[in-house]
Amino acid sequence: MKTLETRLSRRNILTGIASTGLAAGVASLLNATRVRAQNATGNRIDVHQHFVSPDYLALITRKNAISPVPGFGIWKDYSPAKNLDAMDKAGIATSMLSPTAPGVNFGDVDESRKIARELNEYAAAKMVGAYKGRFGLFSVLPMPDVEGTLKEIAYSFDTLKADGVSMFTSYGTKYLGDPAFAPVFDELNRRKAVVYTHPLEASCCMNPIPNLAPQTLEYPSDTSRAIMSLILGGTAARCPDIKFIFSHAGGTIVSIAQRFLGNAITPEALAKPPETNGRLYHMRRFYYDTAGSSNAIQLQPLKTLIGLSQIVYGTDFPFVNAPATTAGVLSSGFTADELKAIHRDNALKFLPKYAV
Repeated sequence: MKTLETRLSRRNILTGIASTGLAAGVASLLNATRVRAQNATGNRIDVHQHFVSPDYLALITRKNAISPVPGFGIWKDYSPAKNLDAMDKAGIATSMLSPTAPGVNFGDVDESRKIARELNEYAAAKMVGAYKGRFGLFSVLPMPDVEGTLKEIAYSFDTLKADGVSMFTSYGTKYLGDPAFAPVFDELNRRKAVVYTHPLEASCCMNPIPNLAPQTLEYPSDTSRAIMSLILGGTAARCPDIKFIFSHAGGTIVSIAQRFLGNAITPEALAKPPETNGRLYHMRRFYYDTAGSSNAIQLQPLKTLIGLSQIVYGTDFPFVNAPATTAGVLSSGFTADELKAIHRDNALKFLPKYAV
C-alpha cells in the first residue's frame, strides 16, 4: 500500500475509484496501514531481552554435547533480525540486552573472561552499534571472578559505553549480598550504575521436584533470595546509587512480603514513606520488570507493595512471546497514564538517553 501511495496521489486514488463505491474502503485500508506502522514502531523500553553471539553459540553447542544447557534449543535459530521483528510486533522501541543461564562461568576463569568480553563486543558492535537506538547493553560480567569482573566493568563503561551491567541472582553458594562481592558493588555504586539481575537454578536447589522446570519455581525463589541478600547483607544500604532491576516482578517477594516485612505492610505503614534503610525502603527503590508476570494477579499486588513508579516493562525474549507480554500488561488493569509509566517513563529515569 505504501508503494501505491508513492505512485499515485491520494486524490487520484479516490477519484479513480469513487464511481465503484470503494473510496471509503480504500481510505480505511490506508488508515489501517498507518496505524499498523505506528504500532510497529512503538515506544516501549524492554529491560529484559537476551542474546547470543555466534562464538558463544558455538561454545554452548559444545557444552550441550556433554551436559544439557538451559534453553539451548531457543538459540539455534536466533538472529538480530528475528529479535527486531518481535520488537516491532510488540511495539518495542528499544531493548536492553543481557545474558541468561548458563552465563559464562563454566569453571575456567580465563575462559569466562574471554567469553564475557566477546559477548560484550559483539553486542556493542553488531546490535547496539548496527541498529542505532533499538538496542542497549547490560554488559556480561565474568562473576564470581571479582578481579575479572572489575576489569570488565571498566571496559564496558569506559570503552563500550554500556548502559549497565547484568548479574545472576547467585553464584554457586554465594548470593549478591555476600561480602566477597563487596568490591564489585562498591565500584558499581561509584559509577551510579544500573544493575540488572536474572535468576537461575541455584546450586542449593537443583531439581528438588522431579518434572518441574526450574523456571517455574526455582527462578522466582532465587530472585527473592537475592533481594533479601542485598538488603540483609548491607549492600543495599552501602550502595544507594546503584539502580537494581529484578526480573519477573521480583519473583516470590510479594507472596512472602508479610514474612519479610512484618508490620511494614499494614495499610497505615504502606501509606507513608518507609523508614530510611529499612527493608521496605530498599524494596521500594528497586525496580521490577513484567517478564513472565504480565497479568493482574501479579502486577496489581506488586503495585500495592512497591509502587507503580518501580515497575518496568520486560519480556524475556526470545524465551517468551514479546507481543503476548505487551497484551498481558495492557490487560492488567492499569490506566493509560500508568501504562505509559510502565512501558517507558519509569525506565527513562535510569536510561535517560533513550528519551529521544
